[in-house]
Amino acid sequence: MATAYKVLGQAAPSAGTDTPVYTVPAATQAVVSTIFVSSTGSATTIRIRVAVAGAASAAKQWLFFDSPIGPNQTIAITSGITLGAGDVIAASSALGSCSFSVFGQEIT
Repeated sequence: MATAYKVLGQAAPSAGTDTPVYTVPAATQAVVSTIFVSSTGSATTIRIRVAVAGAASAAKQWLFFDSPIGPNQTIAITSGITLGAGDVIAASSALGSCSFSVFGQEIT
């Protein structure tokens, strides 16, 4: 098995738009070490979810739901989330003023 440490995904979703930040490729597993959320404007709220096998949005998927972030603030979420092929990390912010970066490793 090969392991690659890398930026797994980045996104800056439009206001209120649930956007995939990272999708685990086929025949791959992933471990998410850290998710950085950076507010690039006014205070807002964020949402982050994990969809197993790309499932439609459901209440059980939310890791963060309408969690506040201040203006020009950065949050580092260190977690060790394990993901299988096809799993998706999606995110959004109420005002569209946040960027999301996911770091970790892929195992093939």
